[in-house]
Parts: sequence; structure tokens; C-alpha cells
Amino acid sequence: MKKTLAVALISAALLCLSACGKSEELDESEIDARITSAGSEFDEKTTWKPWNNEEFKAGTVGGTWNSTILSDPKTFNQLIGQRDGESAGIISMTLDYLVDYNVVTRKWEPRAAFFEIETDEEKGTLTVHYTIRDDLYWTWYGSDEKVPVTSEDILFWYNVIDGQPEFESSGYGSQYVEMPDGTEAEIKCVKISDKKFDFIYPRIVANPLLSTNMEFCPSFIYKKAYEEGGVEAVKALFSIDIDPKTLPSMGKWYLTEYTPGQRLVYKRNPNFWKKDSNGVSLPYYEEEIVSIVGDQNTDYLLFKQGKQETYSPRPEDVSDLVNNQKDDYTVFRAAGSMSAPLWSFNQNPATKDKASYNWFTKKEFRQAMSCLLNRDRIISQAYRGLADPKYDFFPAANPMYDPEIQLEYKFSLEKAESLLKSVGFTKKDDGFLYDDKDVKVEYDLQIPSNNTVFNDIALIISDECKKVGITVNVRQIDFQKLVEMLTRTYDWESIMIGLGSNLFPTQGSNVWPSYGNLHLWYPLQESPATDWEARIDWLYNEGSYTADDAKAKVLWDEYQKILLEQCPVIYLMRNRSFFAIQNRWDFTNVYYDNLNGAELQYVYLKK
Repeated sequence: MKKTLAVALISAALLCLSACGKSEELDESEIDARITSAGSEFDEKTTWKPWNNEEFKAGTVGGTWNSTILSDPKTFNQLIGQRDGESAGIISMTLDYLVDYNVVTRKWEPRAAFFEIETDEEKGTLTVHYTIRDDLYWTWYGSDEKVPVTSEDILFWYNVIDGQPEFESSGYGSQYVEMPDGTEAEIKCVKISDKKFDFIYPRIVANPLLSTNMEFCPSFIYKKAYEEGGVEAVKALFSIDIDPKTLPSMGKWYLTEYTPGQRLVYKRNPNFWKKDSNGVSLPYYEEEIVSIVGDQNTDYLLFKQGKQETYSPRPEDVSDLVNNQKDDYTVFRAAGSMSAPLWSFNQNPATKDKASYNWFTKKEFRQAMSCLLNRDRIISQAYRGLADPKYDFFPAANPMYDPEIQLEYKFSLEKAESLLKSVGFTKKDDGFLYDDKDVKVEYDLQIPSNNTVFNDIALIISDECKKVGITVNVRQIDFQKLVEMLTRTYDWESIMIGLGSNLFPTQGSNVWPSYGNLHLWYPLQESPATDWEARIDWLYNEGSYTADDAKAKVLWDEYQKILLEQCPVIYLMRNRSFFAIQNRWDFTNVYYDNLNGAELQYVYLKK
């Protein structure tokens, strides 16, 4: 489990929706039949192998792992890469986190550093003591130079890169806690020795390892740039034009080659700290070649040709993938994903001159939109029955999940019409809906241009909204442009996007509190714009500082209920997932489930 809430998008397509530009209308019995039959059709032909904390067998070194990405990275600078998921994923292969969370045992485990938590009940403070591994080094491909990772690396990244707003780092907001008197106090990171450092909390928090966990870069490079040229010099480091071999690594890989539009090449880092029972550093394969393919059709074709090692199929690929396994590859299955895409509406005052701002800021309008979301139809048509509706807020793996806390505003055209009527909307003889100022209700729904399943879902939403007189225009936007709209320009109306799964209630500190820079519907509020957002802020903060689970649950229960009542975001569904891997790999250490995804860190070639 990684702390970063990278914006993660699922992809799938429906044959008629994409090809014809309109939705396949099924009656209720046909939808039910498709949903019921879809799962059982593939169970006997796929492999069920969730990871239950089994020990991994030692493997053998060798081989090339082939994988793909859809687009080129924009940078090799970790700071700049925070705003680009593709770049962040590429850079992360040369880095590592301080700790990791085992979702099976529900315990934290050391990675780059060991830890100890000390709580002072009398003073009401908490300290996390970290000790960096002795065998952790910054190294370069083809070089014998080894620079030890030290406390200075973490301190500089936390105190300067994350700690100064000028850097616009996503980690800035998580460095402060709200004190009982309403003031803010800083979480301090202090050096104890070259290998030891502490995070000192001014008050006790529920999950200190979650908020201190981080990736970081070498201070001897970033600090030097900062001292010589300030913030801009740091941002200028490791641009996309550099020789990748100059990138230092303390992770599993060295990035050794980048050919724009074609591929990246990684070489195994033999100095990586994580080793098997024979003392051999992971991973086992010697290199990874990442092809830049541009679209998922090419991605699938390469897998079928044996030119990439794994494939996570779109719904329309599942039948073909499962029924044509032969001796080439094996398909694993898992239960519904812990995450789900969501639909949100722009409530930012920057758009107050638009009629849609007045609609979106009414909770009854948002609730009505939730009632127009025909999840069964979407599951049947866009997911081929291979998904489940998401009516809760936290996923089942979250310790504060309660199955009794459910969304009230499920699909109902009648309820949608009643909610709209209650706040002054009227459907006229021309078939269109008008607001109390006689403005026709029409707005855009922005979706990522490279995500075909979102297009399918959006067309179904548009069709259902049309039944109550609302015109929804589906707009496909480049993903990077969407990120810019959400974080800088705010010039969007409604959006469909995916965020990571909250395995902890305090995850998403930049999303759910009103001051977050990714508080989708109205980010970076100086003070809460609404009473309910003020209450969410308070509950989030109190829950974050309540270590007693029973007391915390009371807070998180109310938190979930408010968000499900106010509908600032509307979750869609959890897709059931499949995963295919080429049979040339030994499956002894390969697992697949909805918590960990594909467990591949110990995979090795068959002898």
C-alpha cells in the first residue's frame, strides 16, 4: 500500500457505445440477467489466488520484463512529477517509501527505515522515531559510487520541498495539525543523527505513520540546486531532456534509456535493500522495457502477441482473454475493486457567473443527479455485468467501514424529479427542464479523452438525464488538461474521474477537508464555504487525532453520512477485475486480489 493518492483511472469500452455514439437500451429483466450471468461465466476458467501473507519462495535472477504505459513522461523530477501520474510512476521505480502497510495483517512494516512510535499521554504529544537502513545507498547505473541515504535527505525534502508553499508540493498540507483550541501547529521533522530522525507531533494522532510516510530524493543534489538558484533551480532539475543514466537510484531500478514516443528501459539495481531468503536483491528479472503505446487497443494486441508480460483487461476484452488462454497465458480474477470512479460538480465561486454554479451549489440538485445515475444499466452495458454498485463511502477494507451507512439517493427518475421540483426546477412543454430564473438546464460533463469506459458511462448519464429534461454534453478532454482544470483554472462544470481508495479514513488530506488543494468541487478554501464542509473539516480533524477506535468510529460514521447526504461526489461502481500473465513466468509467488492487486515482486522465470 502506498500513501500517494495518485489520480488513478480505470479503462474499458462498450462496443455499441463507442462505435455508434449512443447507448444500448436494455429492459430491466435483460439488465438483471446480464449482471447475474456475467460473473459465473468466467469463474471456472480463471484462477482465484488472493495473497494471505504467505512466505515467498527464493527465485532465480534473469530475464526481461516487458510492460507498457499509454503516454510519455513529462519530467524526471520527483517534485514536478507529483502533478503527472505517468511521470510519478516512472520516477518512483528509482525511489522507495519509508514504510509500508500490510493490508492482510493490518500492520505497518519498515521499508527504507525502521520505526518506533512514542506517545506521551501526560503532555498529549507523539513522536515517531525513524532509523534509516544501513544498506541504503544512492547509486548510479554503471558507476561504483555509493552515497549513503541519510537523515538529511528526509529533512530537506520534508522541511524545504514539502514545507514551503512556493514549491507547490502535494505534501505541504499534511504538515500541520489542528490543536484543540483551533490553532494550527506544525509537525516537526528533526535530525537525531546521520541515520536517525524524528517526526514530533504537537498532539496525539490516530495514524502517524500514514502522514509521515514519503518518497524523497537526494539532498546533496536538490539542496545544492536550491542554495544556488532557489525554487526555480529545483524545478529545473532532471528535465525530460537529461540522460536518464544521471538519475540516482535507491530503489529497485536504474532508468537507463528513454526514447520519446517509443520506450523506457530500466536495469535492475543490485544494491536494492530488499532481498530474498538467499540474500539476492529483488527483483529477479534483469531489465524492464516499458513501451509507450498510446492506446489500450495496442496494449492488448501486444499482450496477445506475447510482447508484454501482463494485461488488465477492459470489460469488452474479458471474454476473448479468458476463452483464448490456451498455453500462452493464465487469467487470474479478483472481487470488486476497493476504489471506484466518481462524478462531481464544480461549486467554485470562480464559476459563479455560470448558471450551473447556482444549480451545483444546491444539494437537492446534486442528490437528483445521484438519482439519475442508473448503475445497473451502466454495469450491464459498460462493464458487461462485471462490476458492483458503490453505495458506501469508505471501502470495506477501511477499519471505519460500516455496511449500514449507505447512499440514500439511488436510481429513481421519480425521486430525481421530486428533488428538482422542490428547489424551483420546472419541466416545460418543450420537454426541457428550466430553473427558477427560466434558464434551460444544460451543462458539460468532462471526461478523460483516453478512457473509453468513461465515455460509455457519460453517454448513459446523458441519456438518463434527458428523460427529465436535462441536457448533458459529454466533453472528452486530455487528462493533463483535466488536471489543470481541477488544480489551476477551475473552468469545468461536471467531471468524471477516479481517485485512489481510502484504506484509512485520514487518507485524502488534500481532497476531503475544505482547505485541500484537490478538494474537487471547491479547492483551497480560506474558510469553509458551507456549514456542512465546516463540520466535515472538524470531524476529519477530530477523527485524525482520536486513537481510540470506538470513539473514532462515532466521528467517522457522521463524516460518511454527511458526505453521502450532500453528494459533493457521487461514486459509481466497483469493477470486478481480471489479470493475465504470460505462462513463461513461474506462478509460485504470483497472487492477485482486490486489496493488493497483482503481487509480482518475487516473480521469476520458469526454469
